[in-house]
Amino acid sequence: MSCKNEFEIERKFLIRMPDIEYLRSVAEMCHIEQTYLKTDESSARVRKRGREGKYVYTHTVKKRLSDLRRIEHEREIAEEEYVRLLCFADPKMNVIFKDRYCVDYMGQMLEIDVFPFYPDRAFLEIELDDEAQRFFIPPWLEVIKEVTGDRRYTNAALAVDIPYDPI
Repeated sequence: MSCKNEFEIERKFLIRMPDIEYLRSVAEMCHIEQTYLKTDESSARVRKRGREGKYVYTHTVKKRLSDLRRIEHEREIAEEEYVRLLCFADPKMNVIFKDRYCVDYMGQMLEIDVFPFYPDRAFLEIELDDEAQRFFIPPWLEVIKEVTGDRRYTNAALAVDIPYDPI
């Protein structure tokens, strides 16, 4: 099983729902099922990611250092361990289901998350090598606002309450 322990530097944007047909033509899509675990850590989760019966399972612990930077310890796990860890799901948090579209744009990987509970909006995440790194947003995506520092828009927060700010 692979394991990584590193800093995650990420910018996150609330965007208008993109044209899904266009997105399917330019991006690689996978389904994600994310379950948060009871823990004393900042955030611990298990994730099932893939499609068409081919899945990868991971266990991730994140600790927030700033709005942009987190320490992330992620390891790939076997399906059996994933099922076992589901027994430790936090009952106060809903399972998050989303479709993730990954698209390479101007040499950077963009992740567009589409959730079933948002008919008119989605999220764009861009992982950076450093906090000052320049990035580019394609003209076919309409940014509503940056939510990098808005904790209501973390996946862990969405597992508890879904914000519906006017757009």
